[in-house]
Amino acid sequence: MLMQEERELVVEYGKKMSADRLSTGTSGNISIYNPEKGLMAISPSGIDYFKTLPEDVVITDLDANIVDGARKPSSEWALHTLFYKNKPDARSVVHTHSMYCTTFAVLGQPVQAVHYVIGDANTAAVPCTPYYPFGSIELAEAAVRTAGDSNAVILGNHGLVVCGKDIAGAYGLAKNMEYIAELQYRAMCIGKPNVLSDEAMADVMERFKSYGQPGSKKTGY
Repeated sequence: MLMQEERELVVEYGKKMSADRLSTGTSGNISIYNPEKGLMAISPSGIDYFKTLPEDVVITDLDANIVDGARKPSSEWALHTLFYKNKPDARSVVHTHSMYCTTFAVLGQPVQAVHYVIGDANTAAVPCTPYYPFGSIELAEAAVRTAGDSNAVILGNHGLVVCGKDIAGAYGLAKNMEYIAELQYRAMCIGKPNVLSDEAMADVMERFKSYGQPGSKKTGY
């Protein structure tokens, strides 16, 4: 089976995404990109994550041509392929409908630096796109354009998209962004959050470069 390891990881993290309530039902999607092959493994459209099998995961090129698999790929395939085309270091894309990030998507507001860990997304604020229909090229283009240097972006009235250097990193970033969005929401319920300055966040992002043990992958801060 072509790209078996990547397919198995898409299945594994799809179950995690559902169990962690980052998405409900069949919403959200996950992909892994193999640059040596020039191919992407992406979750199938409309199949329960706990019923998805590795052979259900679809293999496509970055022009959405199906190379292997009998299923229809996620309707958000363009969201994934455009991130890989525009962010050379990206090897995985995770799209969620998590509660608090989606709350700010409904408000059309960014997730701000209410906690320093937002720097994991290489930004001091996760921006929000205008609304575009799901599965549309316009949505994918707006997501990449709005994200800029950020590895996370809020989709207006929709959800969250993140990318990472591997599936573990992308998934961890999605969880961190949901944590920060919840903090921002809760703080706004009480008063006005203290948002860290751009200068403070620049310092945080520089410190992140040397965080953890040499050769290890960070999993928290």
